[in-house]
Amino acid sequence: MQGNRGYRMEQQNHTPRRQQQQQQHHQQQQPETTSPTNGQQATSPNEGVTIDLKNFRKPSEKTFTQRSRLFVGNLPSDVTEEEMRKLFEKFGKAGEIFIHKDKGFGFIRLETRTLAEIAKAELDNLPLRGKQLRVRFACHSAALSVKNIPQFVSNELLEEAFSMFGQVERAVVIVDDRGRSTGKGIVEFASKPSARKALDRCKDGAYLLTAFPRPITVEPMDQLDDEEGLPDKLLVKNQMCHKEREQPPRFAQPGSFEYEYAMRWKALIDMEKQQQQQVDRNIKEAQEKMEIEMEAARHEHQVMLMRQDLMRRQEELHRMEELHNQEIQKRKQIEIRHEEERRRREEETRRQQEEMLRRQQEGFKNSYPDAREADLRMAQMAMPGAMGLNNRASLGNSNVASGAAATPGPGAMMPEAAAIGMTSPPNDRFGQAPNIEGLGGANPPAFPRGAPGADFGPNKRRRY
Repeated sequence: MQGNRGYRMEQQNHTPRRQQQQQQHHQQQQPETTSPTNGQQATSPNEGVTIDLKNFRKPSEKTFTQRSRLFVGNLPSDVTEEEMRKLFEKFGKAGEIFIHKDKGFGFIRLETRTLAEIAKAELDNLPLRGKQLRVRFACHSAALSVKNIPQFVSNELLEEAFSMFGQVERAVVIVDDRGRSTGKGIVEFASKPSARKALDRCKDGAYLLTAFPRPITVEPMDQLDDEEGLPDKLLVKNQMCHKEREQPPRFAQPGSFEYEYAMRWKALIDMEKQQQQQVDRNIKEAQEKMEIEMEAARHEHQVMLMRQDLMRRQEELHRMEELHNQEIQKRKQIEIRHEEERRRREEETRRQQEEMLRRQQEGFKNSYPDAREADLRMAQMAMPGAMGLNNRASLGNSNVASGAAATPGPGAMMPEAAAIGMTSPPNDRFGQAPNIEGLGGANPPAFPRGAPGADFGPNKRRRY
C-alpha cells in the first residue's frame, strides 16, 4: 500500500473537490446537529457533527482489528499523541496510536471498520498547521490469500480452519456476482507470527478443508488499493514523466510507426492470452483426469480397507476361537483335577475309615487275650497244689519202691482244661495254638523231671 510512505504535497494545490463537497454537505446539516457525544469537538470544518457509535457496529463484528487501522501522513513535526487522539476523538476511542515525528507520519486504530472509513472521509486532506493531512487505510501485515478452496467452504468454516494457527480477525470466501464461490479467499490474523505459522505449515504440508483431497494454497496477501488509486498529486513528476505526457491520449493512425508497433504489441498480448487460456485448459483437463483417477483410487482403497478389515476380523475370530478352546481345555483340566482330588479325598476317607475300623477291632481283640492271659496265670497258680495232690495220691496208691522214678500217667499232673474253666483259644492268635492245645488235652502231665536215660519221645528235649 502506498499509504505507508510519506507523500510530497504541492503547496500550489487548492482544497480538493471532495473536501469542498463535504464542507458544503456539513454546512447544510450544521443547524440540525447537536453537541458531540464523545466530549470535546475537533478543530475541523466538520465540527458540530454528531456520530452515534452504536449505529456503526455490526452484530458479532470484531473490534479494534487491523482493518480499522489508519495511516496518517504529512503530520507536523511537533504533533503529539494527545493532539492526535483529540483529532479522532469523535470517531470513537482509539486503541492504538503511533507517531514517527522524524518522518511525519503515524498510525491510529479505531473501534470498527465503518468508523475508520468515516474518519478517513472526514479527515483526509484536513489542513493542520499549514499541512494537509493524508489519511489512508494501513496495509494489513498479517493477511493471507487462500486458493483452491472447495466449493462447500463458507466464511465460518474458513475461519474455524485457520483458528488453529492463531486468532483470526476476518475470513472471507470470495464469490462471483451470483454468490458462487470462486475458490479464493482472504484470511486476516491478529498478529504476524500467526500468519507466518499458517503460511509455513500449509507450505510444508497438505491442509485439507473437506473430504475432497485437494489441499489449499496459501500465499501472502498482495496489498492493493483499488479505492484511492494514484491521484495526480501523488505522481512523481520527473523529466521522464513530462516526456511521456507530451502527447495526449489518442488512437494510432494506420500506416504510421506507432500503429505498426502497436499492432505487434497487440499480437503479443493476444498470444499471451491464448497461451494462458491453453494453460488453463490443460490444467482443467489434468484436474478432471486427476478426479477420475482419484475416484478409482478411492474405490480401490476402500476395497483394500474392507479386505484388511475382513482379514482383521477373521484373525480376531480365529484368536477368539483359540482362546475359547484354551478355556475349554483349562476347564477340562480343572474338572479332571477336581475329580482326582475328589477321588483322592474319597480314598483317603475310606482308608481312614478302614484304619479306624481296624484299630477298633485290634483294640477289642487285644482286650480279649489279656483276660485269657489273666485266667491262664490264675490256672498256673492253682496248678502246684493240684500237682502235689496228684503226686501224693499216686504215691499212696502205688507200690513203687522209694528212689524209683515214677512215671505219672496222663492227666495226673494237671487237671483238665474243663476242670479249671479254660476254653481253647482260636488257632490264629499269637501262635499259641500248640501250647493251648497241650494245656487243653486230657490231663497232660505236670512237667515232672524225667529219670536219666528215659525216653522223651521224638519231639521232646532233655531238660537239665
